[in-house]
Amino acid sequence: MNRAPLTDRIVKAFKTMPGQLQTAARFVLDRPQDVALLSMREQARRAGVQPATMTRFAQRLGLDGYDTIRKLYAEAIRKEGLGFAGRAGIQVASQKAKGERALAIEIVESLTQQIARLAKPDAVEQLVAAAALLASANRIYCLGLRACHAVAWQLHYVLSLLGDRTVLLDGIAGVGRDPIRSATSKDVLFATSVEPYTRATIEAAQYAHNRGVPIVALTDSAISPLAQIARQSILVPKDSPSFFHSLTPAFVVGEILAAIIAGRGGKASLDALRRTEAQLGAFHVHLSSRRERKSR
Repeated sequence: MNRAPLTDRIVKAFKTMPGQLQTAARFVLDRPQDVALLSMREQARRAGVQPATMTRFAQRLGLDGYDTIRKLYAEAIRKEGLGFAGRAGIQVASQKAKGERALAIEIVESLTQQIARLAKPDAVEQLVAAAALLASANRIYCLGLRACHAVAWQLHYVLSLLGDRTVLLDGIAGVGRDPIRSATSKDVLFATSVEPYTRATIEAAQYAHNRGVPIVALTDSAISPLAQIARQSILVPKDSPSFFHSLTPAFVVGEILAAIIAGRGGKASLDALRRTEAQLGAFHVHLSSRRERKSR
């Protein structure tokens, strides 16, 4: 759905609502899928209001009760789904009602909470197990397309500073995934994708899985297509107050994996980094001094 069913009505009435009803309104604007799927009591709990407030909110909109709202949202999602355009419509309405500063703060707070979850014991175990599998590989094939391309590229780039063990499955002329045909059971495919999952990523990962190549999946759900075939999975949240899903936790995971793998390499990693620094210095890749910056 391009707009949630009651978006315009909520925005129009928002300024005249008492504080608790505005809280309920924000929840409905921000969480349309929860409105469709969760019970009224659970929605009230998550919104931080009493269940009776949700009922009064519905009545304020001229409806019989909150179940009517839930049915409207459930039917809309069944018919059309809530894609980028739908989420953008919700963001626009929420931003209009609450203001741009509030949106910016919500995004920062959401990301802070998501990154903090990566420090929980279960998440740390996923990270360490995935890093161990990657570190044991002869070659690490890195695959991420569309929005997730940058995540795969970052891991590939950082690990390339430690040697030539990584292969980025990307390239012009549609041949980017071809090198996966050389992968064996002694290699590892690092693949990342979040909903909506990119078909080419899933197909390449399935091809590798069929050939016995272990997979480390960076994805958003234990039932995602990548997680279903992965040897090790790292699950990251992607929800965001923005219309576009968040990839910041995925970038953080990439940095953690690279750091652990580098540490496991010991002296070999240090030697490789010295060679890398020597080459970068020979090519004058980075500005090295204030005097040099002025001269250029």
